[in-house]
Amino acid sequence: MQKDFETLFYEADDHYLESSDLQSLRQGAVTLKELLKIYQSLRDKEIPIFQTIANSLVEAFPDENMQRLEQALQHWMSVMRYGAMAMLLNNPDYFRHRLLEWLTDVIHAQEMVEIETHIFENLIQGLEEILTMEQMVILTPFLKQAKITLLETKPESETLKVGA
Repeated sequence: MQKDFETLFYEADDHYLESSDLQSLRQGAVTLKELLKIYQSLRDKEIPIFQTIANSLVEAFPDENMQRLEQALQHWMSVMRYGAMAMLLNNPDYFRHRLLEWLTDVIHAQEMVEIETHIFENLIQGLEEILTMEQMVILTPFLKQAKITLLETKPESETLKVGA
């Protein structure tokens, strides 16, 4: 989002913005306003959403080490925080580089995919309760990116073992 604004301002360095540029800027401001609403909802509702998920984790994995469950919750809290920022910036690469690349190996190395999948599914349910359908459409690409990267893709280290 920021790059779009920067590009418009840079191109208008020596002249006024054209009508089409002004319209793009207005639309960008409207979009940013909606993204900020989503971001604020995620921030404000983080604790209730993740408390519900924590309760369901304890029920679903009663014999699991509590530290592993807490660690998995922390992973997905980070996913939501970085995902929300990437959504605000309209930058999936930010999300991938800042979080998903290293977290994938951690999840697979510790064999936490089943727990993390449970969290993801419950997270989607929790988000659907607090966000409108339109807001979910905006956030969904980042959630899908996290799901595919963290839960469905084998990390490079595991792929190398299989291929060797």
